[in-house]
Amino acid sequence: MKSYDVAIIGAGIVGLAHAWAARRQNLSVAVFERTAKAEGASVRNFGMVWPIGQPAGRLYETALRSRELWLELGQNNVLQVESCGSIHLAHHPDEWELLNEFVDGNTHQTQMLDKDEVLSRSSIANPNGLVGGMYSPTELRVNPRVASASIAEWLAQEQGVDFYFSTPIVNLDSEQLYSSTGQTWSANRTLICSGSDLQTLYPDEFAQSSLVLCKLQMLKTAGQKQSMHKPEPHIASGLTLRHYTSFNHCHSLKGLKERIASESPELDQYGIHVMASTFPNGDIILGDSHEYGEDISPFDKTEIDQLMIRELQKVIALSDWTIVEKWHGIYAKHPELPVYQKAVNDQVGIFVGTGGAGMSLSFGLADQYWKQN
Repeated sequence: MKSYDVAIIGAGIVGLAHAWAARRQNLSVAVFERTAKAEGASVRNFGMVWPIGQPAGRLYETALRSRELWLELGQNNVLQVESCGSIHLAHHPDEWELLNEFVDGNTHQTQMLDKDEVLSRSSIANPNGLVGGMYSPTELRVNPRVASASIAEWLAQEQGVDFYFSTPIVNLDSEQLYSSTGQTWSANRTLICSGSDLQTLYPDEFAQSSLVLCKLQMLKTAGQKQSMHKPEPHIASGLTLRHYTSFNHCHSLKGLKERIASESPELDQYGIHVMASTFPNGDIILGDSHEYGEDISPFDKTEIDQLMIRELQKVIALSDWTIVEKWHGIYAKHPELPVYQKAVNDQVGIFVGTGGAGMSLSFGLADQYWKQN
């Protein structure tokens, strides 16, 4: 029976962040993953590292720390990390008003762009009805399909982390971990980073946690034939302003929300706000929607895909709208906390529920956790 200082359950981006942070504290680490590779929310997203979505203060600083660590991975040739920035487009006067209010608050690294400046930075912004936009330089792009696997390989080969894939941990007893195959390990501390799996270990704890599951639908286009800037900034629409908490303090948000609810209540019904991430090969990931709890079905809704494309065509202009892939992801989200963190006992802790901000916050949150513990 092999023994470790730290055992991490879950090889998604949250688990990997903790494994790396624990190794920086010179602790021996093992990571256990129930599947042959990470295949949950960590591989089913835009690949956006998105500090601009976090409210000013501690969470924005945490996201910027995550950004530093992503860039460190890129500098170490672990994976390609693009410093692409982002533009929130304004195609309506109230969107322009809110963006100006946000920039005037001087809480984030942002600047306003007029229409021509937006079009000079983005190849896909739709010029029809475009008023302008808000640029943020802090956003990054990584390929979510390969990021987790690349980081795990680097942690194993260069950082001395042991990985046990296809190894479901089904029981914990003090310092002992038991797999479904009957194998056992020991660890001084175990951290559960199980993503959307809230049933396998400590289901009673999760039942009392207020965590809720969220399902999102996403799309990918064919490679675009139009000439692209290198790198293309992430694009967010005016609809996005009502989604991220960084904009909640803006007085003009109320009027924007009321207009959207009046004009397009179906967007609120499915939690639709649209964004686009353009990859170096011309593929563009599009999304997304949000369905919660009992509204989640294993079957995707064609209506949601159609609504997303309808709204996307208002804000971006593509040479090829052919959709080559469709999928959905499910993540756990806490209604108030950026992450659900709890000590079950002296040896076992829970760290889940980063919601849609896992790529943006996980490295910073894990860095804080292991410096304090």
